[in-house]
Amino acid sequence: MKKILKELLICPFCLPEEIPLKLEIKREEAEDVISGFLNCKKCGKNYIIDDGIAILIKDSNFSLDRNNKYEKPKVLSSYLWSHYGDWLNDMEWLPAYPEWVKLMQKSKGISLDIGCAVGRFTLEMTEKSDFSIGFDLSLSFIKTARELIKKGNITFELTEEGNITSTVEIKLPEQIKHNNLDFIVADALNIPFPKGIFTKVASLNVLDKVTYPMRHLKEMNRVSALRESQILISDPFSWSEEVADIREWLGGKTEGEFIGFGHDNVAKILEGYRNYINPPWKVTDKGKVSWKIRNHRNHSELIKSLYVKAIR
Repeated sequence: MKKILKELLICPFCLPEEIPLKLEIKREEAEDVISGFLNCKKCGKNYIIDDGIAILIKDSNFSLDRNNKYEKPKVLSSYLWSHYGDWLNDMEWLPAYPEWVKLMQKSKGISLDIGCAVGRFTLEMTEKSDFSIGFDLSLSFIKTARELIKKGNITFELTEEGNITSTVEIKLPEQIKHNNLDFIVADALNIPFPKGIFTKVASLNVLDKVTYPMRHLKEMNRVSALRESQILISDPFSWSEEVADIREWLGGKTEGEFIGFGHDNVAKILEGYRNYINPPWKVTDKGKVSWKIRNHRNHSELIKSLYVKAIR
């Protein structure tokens, strides 16, 4: 964890009260904290920093679940291909992340990539921001993203078929400002940052993966600057009762609140519908970005992610 984050992080357990955290360093390398913890003076919780990764999760019982699909090597392989397939010179890759980055205007300040997975959008946003932060609940994803920025390259086993893999390498392009970004483990429903500190906030394919989608939108809004800020939400709106109660869905319903399509409803919410989001945003663009998840060389899933871009 870069030391600069010490001035930004707050206790997720104490939200909505914003309590700063005290950093205790056990081991450090230059501007990186390799091991230690962050302590909340109010609730007394300690958030561990291990192998350079700060874990800022509200649930004190949070631990790495080896059965979680996002911690498995084959899923990591799929996401690395989806994020960096062009750096692997794969002609079947779709340029979703560069397209999302183009939607964000360059400006001063810090950008936040919520649910960053293995970090492509976070990396690219260093060209659009003074500093870029990405977070995800998957420790495997965050470890891999940090390894890439620290070493400048990573090798991994790309799934080809069944248990057959090929060893491939991703190299970080020289233009990426790898000193101007960092990754942590955190929760999209309890963002461990104070209100109004980000000038650019993005949520890519996260909204339909959380138990409380409206809370996710409100958290995005809370940490976004009141002026000269941008927000980007892109999602396939694959609502599922396995993830969230149908009453929490922001679309995909024929009765109750938020009937109709999630793409339209999210835009309406951002613009001030029933004062869920305050102050409201001005929607400047709506569209779609297609991307792929590669399960193996003979099987990919094509996903259409509908986006809403807004400013205020």
